[in-house]
Amino acid sequence: MDSKLAVRALSALAHESRLAIFRLLVVAGPEGMAAGELAQALGLSPSSLSFHLKDLSHAGMAESRQDGRFVIYTANFGAMTDLIGFLTENCCSGTTCEASDPPDCCGDAP
Repeated sequence: MDSKLAVRALSALAHESRLAIFRLLVVAGPEGMAAGELAQALGLSPSSLSFHLKDLSHAGMAESRQDGRFVIYTANFGAMTDLIGFLTENCCSGTTCEASDPPDCCGDAP
């Protein structure tokens, strides 16, 4: 991950609502959540949720897919892992350490 992508991802996560959305999507796992479920769980209006999801999507931290009449959102676990790796790549003076080995929380997620 380059610095510009990291800044874009961190910027998207640097808002209370977007961080809450992202964390909820991480909990939901690869199955994701419908937009309506997200709005209800977080007490956000549909327009506010849409605005925040757009920012997360443009930063590559969230993805969407159509499932019938529902739009399902998921956290982009690959981008999350890349961001964690970018933030910890120089940890412990470049030697392997616990902080640079993110847990395999989502099985085969890229």
